[in-house]
Amino acid sequence: MKSRFSISNYSNLGQRIITAILGTIIIIGSTVYSEWSYFFVFAIILAFTQMEFYKLCGLDGMLPLKSFGTFIGLLVFSFTFLEEMKIIPMAYYFLVFPLVSMIFFIKLYKKTDKKPFTGIAYTILGIIYVALPFSLLTVAAFSVDNTFHFEIIIGSLLMLWASDSGAYFAGTKFGKTKLFERVSPKKSWEGSLGGAFAAIIVTYFISKNFTVLPEWQWFCIMTIIIIAGTYGDLIESLFKRSIAIKDSGKGLPGHGGFMDRFDGLLLSTPFIVAFLKIF
Repeated sequence: MKSRFSISNYSNLGQRIITAILGTIIIIGSTVYSEWSYFFVFAIILAFTQMEFYKLCGLDGMLPLKSFGTFIGLLVFSFTFLEEMKIIPMAYYFLVFPLVSMIFFIKLYKKTDKKPFTGIAYTILGIIYVALPFSLLTVAAFSVDNTFHFEIIIGSLLMLWASDSGAYFAGTKFGKTKLFERVSPKKSWEGSLGGAFAAIIVTYFISKNFTVLPEWQWFCIMTIIIIAGTYGDLIESLFKRSIAIKDSGKGLPGHGGFMDRFDGLLLSTPFIVAFLKIF
């Protein structure tokens, strides 16, 4: 007898809520449980996100090296984690450079590829745009006394999710003034303000409960996430608009694809790490 339960039976909002709850439990649970559970779950998310990016490039006629590019991305993420855990020395990072150079050699033997350097460029872009920010998230987690602090990851994600959710609901209810109509016709200033308000509320509770960082630093991270996260969303919209698609994928019901859910993180993380390392 077949189960009657299917997430596709619910409305878009229903699917969005169910996916958000399940995703939140898995991500927060794994990050709090241990460094290794965080590593494995985020490695899976990274792999799906980077493969999704390469798939979208393929829709526009580009031919990046999907598997090899994702392999390098996972290697960068793994080396970053293992180096921060003091399991391997920093010298292992130098293995990444010859592997990136291998992309040129592989493309040299692809006879059917009419624009090999375009494929090379998009393969490397996938590593920089997706794998590097995920790796820097690990650096952020270890940025205080060289110890893994799950609070930094969870706090940043909660701010991002609050901003996204606040923007979604405020924009749906009150959105009238277009934020960047040329790139994303549905995004509004009202939605952005709603997202910022939600992020401020969540950040206040984070700063009171996660004392690994002083309160002012949490609010600085919040500001980075609101601004860079919004731009990350717009940049992904620009990317999707250039290849005439609505969602980056269907891997997350109600949310689209993995890039739709993590686009704000991809652009926020480099700024967050720079801020934490400097201050």
